[in-house]
Amino acid sequence: MRFLPPALICGHFALHYHHSRNNFTSDFLSLFSFSVPPKAPDTSLFVPVSLKTDDPADGTVGAELTQPLDKNELLKVLNKFYKRKEMQKLAADHGLDARLFHQAFISFRKYVLEMTALPADLHIILSDICCNAGHIDDIYPYFMRHAKQIFPMLDCMDDLRKISDLRVPANWYPEARAIQRKVVFHSGPTNSGKTYHAIQRYLAAKSGVYCGPLKLLAHEIFEKSNGAGVPCDLVTGEERTFVDPEGRAAGHVACTIEMCSVNTPYEVAVIDEIQMIRDPSRGWAWTRALLGLCAEEIHVCGEAAAVDFIRELMYTTGEEVEVHTYKRLTPFSVLDHAVETLDNLRPGDCIVCFSKNDIYSLNRQIEARGQECAVIYGSLPPGTKLSQAKKFNDPDDPCKILVATDAIGMGLNLSIRRIIFNSLVKPNINEKGEKQMETISTSQALQIAGRAGRFSSVFKEGEVTTMHRDDLPVLKEILSHSVDPIETAGLHPTAEQIEMFAYQLPDATLSNLVDIFVSLSQVDGLYFVCNIDDFKFLADMIQHIPLNLRSRYVFCTAPINKKQPFVCTSFLKFARQFSRDEPLTFDWVCRHIGWPLAAPRNIKDLVHLEAVHDVLDLYLWLSYRFMDMFPDTAAIRGIQQELDNIIQQGVRNITRLIRASDPNLSDPPEQNAAAAAGSRSRSRGQRSSAGTMEKSLASRLVKDGLLTPDLLKQLQREWSKSLRQEGGGQSLLGEELNNKSIKGKRKNKK
Repeated sequence: MRFLPPALICGHFALHYHHSRNNFTSDFLSLFSFSVPPKAPDTSLFVPVSLKTDDPADGTVGAELTQPLDKNELLKVLNKFYKRKEMQKLAADHGLDARLFHQAFISFRKYVLEMTALPADLHIILSDICCNAGHIDDIYPYFMRHAKQIFPMLDCMDDLRKISDLRVPANWYPEARAIQRKVVFHSGPTNSGKTYHAIQRYLAAKSGVYCGPLKLLAHEIFEKSNGAGVPCDLVTGEERTFVDPEGRAAGHVACTIEMCSVNTPYEVAVIDEIQMIRDPSRGWAWTRALLGLCAEEIHVCGEAAAVDFIRELMYTTGEEVEVHTYKRLTPFSVLDHAVETLDNLRPGDCIVCFSKNDIYSLNRQIEARGQECAVIYGSLPPGTKLSQAKKFNDPDDPCKILVATDAIGMGLNLSIRRIIFNSLVKPNINEKGEKQMETISTSQALQIAGRAGRFSSVFKEGEVTTMHRDDLPVLKEILSHSVDPIETAGLHPTAEQIEMFAYQLPDATLSNLVDIFVSLSQVDGLYFVCNIDDFKFLADMIQHIPLNLRSRYVFCTAPINKKQPFVCTSFLKFARQFSRDEPLTFDWVCRHIGWPLAAPRNIKDLVHLEAVHDVLDLYLWLSYRFMDMFPDTAAIRGIQQELDNIIQQGVRNITRLIRASDPNLSDPPEQNAAAAAGSRSRSRGQRSSAGTMEKSLASRLVKDGLLTPDLLKQLQREWSKSLRQEGGGQSLLGEELNNKSIKGKRKNKK
């Protein structure tokens, strides 16, 4: 049996018990929650520990006292023990279900048969059974001893359950429970002034903290506060800016929500976009801020769909919620007609897409019509997003059209007259961490549509429509529904909880520890455990690198884009260099990223520069957690700013980059679609020209991500060569290309 060190025991009980004048409700719920039967563990996550095969301390005493064991007879005895239903049931009562019983028996049998010398007590028992002087059930205590050695979690299951008990998380924050907080909910749709009113109270307070979902929003409040004469610091994952020249903390701070302090007392705290408390990945940060901030007043801003839930959540802390309701300051209407063609675009239009490929395609088509176009999508650096927003908003700039992803839904002030949905389907991550295509929700549609006709823009009324006629009735249906009420809030295991788990299971990997934690964790009906797939992805990536548990945990919480191979490679190299206790210097980073970097020549170059920017963000993020090992923060920030300028230059010339990436995609898709339709109308025996097929098929394959520009060029060279060899007939390469296209379509349908 393992025992927790006193410090960890105290830390654990501090999670569940506190002494404050407003603790009756949470103490009552806490006591009630422990009456719920414990959650059965997912034993498929229990990985057996490899045992050392050293000879026992008592050597061959067992054989000397009895006689050497007959391996054949021993195998028969062990197999009889395995088949005994009574033994299986007894083992199940002690935590060994059928899966673990089988795994433990295989290991036990191998141990008994392969060891040159067994412990004396086990040797004597087995010898007695083989000689019919003992009962086969006498093996059970030794079998269980072995099972608990290879599955150490069996011996500490009660402790593990206590550590992973996530019920009544309000009790995790005794400082917040020790004060009577006033909670004010500013409820309303986008562009209703709800955040404005909360910020006014924040600026009037002696001290305050603003917690937002994006760096851009934190920057905006930071600048607004200092502009109003209220000294304010900025804290994000990658940046710390103190207005005081000597680095003393100001009374106000604007931060991204994951970075807020739950130990610092404030007069006023503002939590923006509270509806994100149900976000499958980040919801835990809103839960932590709402329950844990030590502020006399908590002002939360968000959708009306969250009001009832926040009231219910605050009931568990004994705090009442005061609701202020706001209406939209400027109206927006859904049009009765779709845009249908890019020829119908007008100044102030914003086309919203859910993929970068669509953005590239639309940008090229719009500029082919002689109109300038701004571009905003999620992976662009903040400086580039602001630059593109400024270009679009400037009344003196000829750029009057914006093509963007739903990244415009938060954090950017844009002067948009009409929102045009290019599609109503976007990739989404479900509760199991699986990617799937889903129609956007009412909440998402309203968040995006609400960007049209904002109060501070030149357009006092907004319009919303779709690009395609068939999507318009679907959009109207989506917007006609009320937003689904929020029912649960996210939680996430803390570093302290994982450390306590690791103390009990020292041989488990971090990924396995987290899996077992989640499988054993218990939450009440108000909460859910956030998706931890990204955490596990990083944990598995650096498992082979020797790091202490706390450092490993911090590395795995780094916010990186796992879809970017260069970012993942850099993460791995950072961890390896860190493990060698070798500081990651400015020169080391420059060698790794190949600095200085040239302006992008094509889209592939632009995507790589965006990835490099993310790598520098990762360095800065780690530098605030391991200052000694990532010492050159200022120099890295300097080249990151230079890189931002290079990316801005590339985005300004994005049409040229698209053409350089694929010179064969020069015709607008409308023409390609017409050509493809004409080709389909011909008889199957009739073959279209190679040029027509290249244009229609190549564009589809590139758009579907089945071909890269480099691979396309190689295929074109081979295609031309095969045509010359076969006199213009359809080559095997053409057939293969066709088959790939068909398979790709089938895969997409699946």
